[in-house]
Amino acid sequence: MDLSATIESMLGRLGVALPTIVAALLILLIGYFIAKILQSLTYRLLKKTGLDNRIAAATSSDIKPERALSKLVYYIVMVMVLLAALDLLGINSIMDPLNGMVHNFLGFIPNIVAAALIGFVGYVIAKIVSSLVGMASGFLERMGQRAGLSTEINLTNILTKVVFIIIFVPILIAALDALKLDAITNPLKGMLETFVGAIPKIIAAGIIIGVFYIGGKFITGLLKGLLESLGTDKMSERLGLSSIVGENTKMSSLIANVVFFFIMFIGIITGMERLEFVRLNYILTEIFELTGQISFGLVILVLGNFLANLAYKTMASGRSDTFIASIARIIILGLFLAISLRTMGIADNIVELAFGLTLGAVAVAVALSFGLGGREAAGEQMKRILDKFNNDKPGL
Repeated sequence: MDLSATIESMLGRLGVALPTIVAALLILLIGYFIAKILQSLTYRLLKKTGLDNRIAAATSSDIKPERALSKLVYYIVMVMVLLAALDLLGINSIMDPLNGMVHNFLGFIPNIVAAALIGFVGYVIAKIVSSLVGMASGFLERMGQRAGLSTEINLTNILTKVVFIIIFVPILIAALDALKLDAITNPLKGMLETFVGAIPKIIAAGIIIGVFYIGGKFITGLLKGLLESLGTDKMSERLGLSSIVGENTKMSSLIANVVFFFIMFIGIITGMERLEFVRLNYILTEIFELTGQISFGLVILVLGNFLANLAYKTMASGRSDTFIASIARIIILGLFLAISLRTMGIADNIVELAFGLTLGAVAVAVALSFGLGGREAAGEQMKRILDKFNNDKPGL
């Protein structure tokens, strides 16, 4: 009796729940077909827009957003269908967490759509404006070629990208604001805002370096022409620099390139100062000062070499013995070497020691040469003095 009562009770409950179960299964089946239909429609609509091809062309990747978005639509519909079926069955223990999750997700969809729309509109606006700027930048190309810029440097491309970044980055910040995900967007916003704040400084630094480049090209062009007209190209042979700079290197070009280097160095230091890179600016300034000292020291050394050779040729002309001329050349070279090293900023004690040793070596060499070379003459002179002394002595 108890078993039959239990079976009857179970069948009674099953009879009551069976329509609900069938209805839930029908909801799942119909929802599945609806989800599939919506997935197919979404894929076809996105296919007509050519979204895959555009993203592949822009990013050079194999990302397929059309299929991914259509799958997303399918899963969203299926989750909603599943919730409806579970709600009909009255399974509240599973429903509550799922309802909360779906509610949060569906509530976040408008934020995603708003952010996507803002980003898309900003992208289109930035593209249009940068394209218009690129169309009107032919004048800059001509100016750059006149200023001596290489034809490989595409000013139009650089300018369009800069304009695109300036317009798109603030709009991207607004798109991140629309997401309302503070934990994620706040660091990104801070980084982008820092970048936007640095854009005027970057532009100013670029303009400064560009002005120094154009001005340096103009000044060095004039300087090179002036040096060529003064016959500076023949000075390398006179100064004895042909073996160092090369036979085919023009002195005017070398001087112009050195001047251009220093002009651009000053421009870079000024640009770094505008960017407020304090440490880097300090290092570049120290390098600039050291480079100037070394360059000036080399100029002094070249001048000393010229004067030493000139003194040697003057003193050795018409004489068979060039010993004194060689000594004079060594002394002049040693003197100018000491001045050059001192100008370069090398330790004074080392310079003074090297100079003293050089002069000491020359003095010892002179003393030894005169002493050893004049030994016979000194002996003859001493013999004459002794003979005279003996002849003048009164007889005993």
